[in-house]
Amino acid sequence: MIRIRHTDETPHEVNEINVTPFIDVMLVLLVIFMVTAPLTTVNVPVDLPSSTEKPTPRPDDPVFLTVKADHGLALGEEDIQAEALTGALEAATKGNKDERIFLRADKTVDYGTLMGVMDKLRTAGYLKVALVNLQGQEEGAAPPSGSSQ
Repeated sequence: MIRIRHTDETPHEVNEINVTPFIDVMLVLLVIFMVTAPLTTVNVPVDLPSSTEKPTPRPDDPVFLTVKADHGLALGEEDIQAEALTGALEAATKGNKDERIFLRADKTVDYGTLMGVMDKLRTAGYLKVALVNLQGQEEGAAPPSGSSQ
């Protein structure tokens, strides 16, 4: 048996970076992004209307119903019982069921309590209810001095 020996048969260290796995990973990521990118957009064509109307001005004598942190009710500045809400609202609105009621609630009041008060308003016949919040403030910021809610 004759063996031919080449002079290049000695092992050499490879000093090059193998970029094939890197290219494979990048191509897989490219395919993933190409597939998922169209799914993240909304493709429903809608021509949204614009409004130039100013916000509705606040009435001269608004009726404020407040749900306090202890779940008590106040109509204007006076505390009232939940059972007396219908009579107090009729007196405050002079029997006008179309008058808007401005409902304010402490931020610690739970959703169920607020919905219970709104149910009482609906039962009493007051369907126009506006929820009052502080505008122009970030969450947790103190109200500016002299502001009215």
